[in-house]
Amino acid sequence: MKNNTFIQNKNQQISTLTELNDALENYFSNTIIPQLFVDSEFILRKFTPPAMKQFRLQHSNIGASIYDVKDNFRFPSFIDNIKQVIESDEALEKEIQTTDMNWYQMNILPYRVAKEKRTDGVIITFVDITSRIRDLKEQERLVLEYELLLDTISHDVKTPLTSLSLTVEMLKKLPERGMDKFPTLMDKMESGLSKIKDIILDLTNSRDSEEHYQAASELLDIEQILEDVRLSLAPQIMEANAVIKWEINHSEIQFVRRKLRSVLYNLVSNSIKYRDAYRALQVVIKSYLENDYIIISVEDNGRGIAESNLKTVFNKYERIATDVEGTGVGLHLVKEIVHLSGGKIEVYSKLNKGTIFKLSFKNLSKSDPSNKL
Repeated sequence: MKNNTFIQNKNQQISTLTELNDALENYFSNTIIPQLFVDSEFILRKFTPPAMKQFRLQHSNIGASIYDVKDNFRFPSFIDNIKQVIESDEALEKEIQTTDMNWYQMNILPYRVAKEKRTDGVIITFVDITSRIRDLKEQERLVLEYELLLDTISHDVKTPLTSLSLTVEMLKKLPERGMDKFPTLMDKMESGLSKIKDIILDLTNSRDSEEHYQAASELLDIEQILEDVRLSLAPQIMEANAVIKWEINHSEIQFVRRKLRSVLYNLVSNSIKYRDAYRALQVVIKSYLENDYIIISVEDNGRGIAESNLKTVFNKYERIATDVEGTGVGLHLVKEIVHLSGGKIEVYSKLNKGTIFKLSFKNLSKSDPSNKL
């Protein structure tokens, strides 16, 4: 009697497991979201049909080590991210770009075995955010134009207005006879100047407001940002016949995406602008850890900067050469972004040899991602 009960319970458990497995297989076969299941031994156990398209996976990859298919993913820290989730038993989110040049929000979730209280692998989900990234790039372009407009207003309009105000003050002190309307005209001029100054002050101060353009930092892949910069500058790179390459020894940084992109975009763009006319341009970007800092350096073999100009190169509107287009604002914005993040920027250069910009950032990759830089 006991044997019959045991057999019935066993059959019931098998039936239940079969139903659960069928339900899981049905889910994996019909979901429209690319998903992978990788076990704790880093073996690819399952993937959804959309993953076959996005990552060029085949049915023969099931049962293979994730190390054997890692090249299908277009970022170097993929396996490290899986290890991190398995070891920490905590979920990880980050934005990545895949081999088809689309952007995804990648979520790596620990697969927990409740009874054994252990993580037996990870489930990786990819949500397409390509359109959102494109919208962000357009917003960043508009923000940059807005900042340049404010700088132009501040420099090209504010200074002449100050001079005009002084002129009005001088005219008010001059003795005038037979000009009854002169005081009234002066009052109107003064009132108009005051209103224009107020408008300019409101515009320029708005950029400094804590409520404007604040964005949360996130865990970024430096190589992904560099690839985005390279694509944005593709026409200039092609025209200059430049070689842009990078050596990424530390790939992740906690930072605001648009700000890091702006920094690297400006530095690489400057290397292209100030290239030497007599040799092919080479730009090398490196990232590595130095003590508790993440270092990003941008080195070129361009025309270089005279030693006398190194101290002023970051000044607003400072231009060390006038034979190329520019506003003298780019390096100033780079310095401001770096300094406001708690980092520092250094420049080393020799005329006719080239220039190195070295950026140092505190390593916050394991800190609270809600930090704002």
